[in-house]
Amino acid sequence: FRGFEKFCEGRLFFEMPLITERICGICPVSHHLASAKACDAIVGAQVPRPAQLLRELMHMGQIIQSHSMHIFELGGPDLLLGFDCDPKVRNVVGLYNANPELTVKAIGLRKYGQDIIARLGGRRVHPNFAVPGGVNQTLSLTNRDALLGGIDGVIADIQIGLSVIKGWMAANLEDLNKFGVFATNYLGMVDENNALQLYDGDIRIVDKQRQFINRFDGHDYLDYIGERVEPWTYLKFPYYKSLGWPDGVYRVGPLGRLNAAERMATPLAQAEYEVFQQVRDGQVVEGTLYYHYARLIEDLYAAERVKEILLDPDVLSTDIQDHRPVTNAEGVGVIEAPRGTLWHHYWVDENG
Repeated sequence: FRGFEKFCEGRLFFEMPLITERICGICPVSHHLASAKACDAIVGAQVPRPAQLLRELMHMGQIIQSHSMHIFELGGPDLLLGFDCDPKVRNVVGLYNANPELTVKAIGLRKYGQDIIARLGGRRVHPNFAVPGGVNQTLSLTNRDALLGGIDGVIADIQIGLSVIKGWMAANLEDLNKFGVFATNYLGMVDENNALQLYDGDIRIVDKQRQFINRFDGHDYLDYIGERVEPWTYLKFPYYKSLGWPDGVYRVGPLGRLNAAERMATPLAQAEYEVFQQVRDGQVVEGTLYYHYARLIEDLYAAERVKEILLDPDVLSTDIQDHRPVTNAEGVGVIEAPRGTLWHHYWVDENG
């Protein structure tokens, strides 16, 4: 139990992006941006396109650093060193001893993601960047060029990671097809073409056979998503209301998003997505261990998207804020955090 919802009561809404990002030290950017998006709604802001690009750039940095850390430093030792490996060596140091070149590349991937966050928000963890109506500083030409100079190497290293994980999958099909394999619905963010999105889009949910159930504006989530409370845990259990509990339970995160989407929006990630689709001949992929593969496909998408944003002329624009007073009594912000769909929902009085 963290208590954030309680101790945010009575605070000014524009404090929320800096308060709520303290919920997490691994994905603070996701809370920071979801919070800012909720604040945009409170002031009725039309966030300028350059500010949208810069926010998405920071979010892609978040995805790269978090996904890369998860797959290599957290999940990687279990996978690549073996589940039966001595826990004393089944960690990032053990992974380095077994494959120093791969481990250095993995650490470099996380460093690059954190570098994006730091160059935009002043620090790698708990940045100060997004504000209601936009962002509080521009991206300099020097920082843009520095990030652009490293992105091709990042893409190449993620592709190496994909080849490693696919090699592991080929050698461990029995585990893949029996560990944590169960039927649920799946939910994630998509664009108008049902391609995966991580910063902004509609919410799409599919059933246990990957058949379309619904697509809705994330701001209206309370019309579609319920929460089950159990007496034995502080965790809440979200479910799709129309299907009820427990039939409406859905999975999120990389596997949930790739099952809910129909395609990827960047070419290299799309090519990998097509391979992913062959796991079960286009049907829903249920095995929990496939989260690792899905995570690296998203990692590749994020890196490609970083390159697209850095090459966009608007990313250097100074048109980064839309200043407005409190206009609405409530605001909802939604984003795809590394581990799932994240909502921030605030109610305010006339003074914010």
